[in-house]
Amino acid sequence: MKAAVLHEVGQPLVIEEIAISKPRPREVLIRTAATGVCHSDLHFVEGLYPYQLPVVLGHEAAGVVEAVGSDVRYVQPGDHVITCLSAFCGHCDQCLTGHMSLCQSPELKRSEQEESRLSSNGALPVHQFMNLSSFAEQMLVHEHALVKIRPDMPLDVAALIGCAVTTGVGAVHNTAKVELGSTVAVIGCGGIGLSCINGAAIAGAARIIAVDRMASKLELARRFGATDVVNPADGDIVKQVRALTDGGVHYSFEAIGLKETTENAFRMLRPGGTATVIGMIPVGTSIELHGPDFLREKKIQGSAMGSNRFRVDMPRYVDFYLAGKLRLDDLISRRIRLDQVNEALAEMKTGEVARSVIVFEQ
Repeated sequence: MKAAVLHEVGQPLVIEEIAISKPRPREVLIRTAATGVCHSDLHFVEGLYPYQLPVVLGHEAAGVVEAVGSDVRYVQPGDHVITCLSAFCGHCDQCLTGHMSLCQSPELKRSEQEESRLSSNGALPVHQFMNLSSFAEQMLVHEHALVKIRPDMPLDVAALIGCAVTTGVGAVHNTAKVELGSTVAVIGCGGIGLSCINGAAIAGAARIIAVDRMASKLELARRFGATDVVNPADGDIVKQVRALTDGGVHYSFEAIGLKETTENAFRMLRPGGTATVIGMIPVGTSIELHGPDFLREKKIQGSAMGSNRFRVDMPRYVDFYLAGKLRLDDLISRRIRLDQVNEALAEMKTGEVARSVIVFEQ
């Protein structure tokens, strides 16, 4: 099959033929229909987060089941599925206490003694990214890394639910638990930030403030439910948000992954407010907060993949989309081929696109 392989940090992905093995008892072979190009992929290309090389990147995907292992009962060939990087085991402490997105069970991966799921030149192992590797025509994943969805859901749109939507909407509903009538600020209006705004609108937030440098993204944010927009070009974003909300917001969300914006997300809170960090802050970066603010019961927390229970959440997001509540079509800036993945990664650096989606021939 064709796949986009990262051989060296900072270098373009290489489109090449690699081999994929057959499903083991609890594995599922998927024909990839579509996969989004996420900023997280770019972090690994640039080396901000280390990973074993060579590796097939990609983690936001949807497709059709082609084959299943002997012990798989959840899906069968022909089923439409969305994959999820936060695979779960179902029996560890995290899973049993309702924190499935934090499961770290090693049983979801093949052992070093087993054949690699992906390989090149017949034998050399190619590493699998986040148990998925969706920048490829096929994926071979553990059965607990996917969810079955209704067949009338367009798969190119469904792919976005695999990361951006689940991360953004989930951060609002599951992690922060935004309350009806509250005030919300979202810093960064890419795919995840826009999903966060959409989720806040569904949750019934009274005021939703979108913060971004790109005027086009701020206009897009209004379509997703933003009631107000703030551009750093117009001055200190914390002062702007506080002026709009009479002292600060109940909830803020950082969807970029930078030191400055994370600190600003905390600073723009009103007493008792909660800042949720969604963005991937580079390894080695420390955040500085004003200590006395904690006496005003301000809180800051992280969110891993929207604190999801993806087998429950993702089918609901599909229903929300088909009911017109999630604006997923507006998230897609353009549809591309696999061999255009490097262009999509380069465009992401400009901040002008929400999401590029790689669509495979079926």
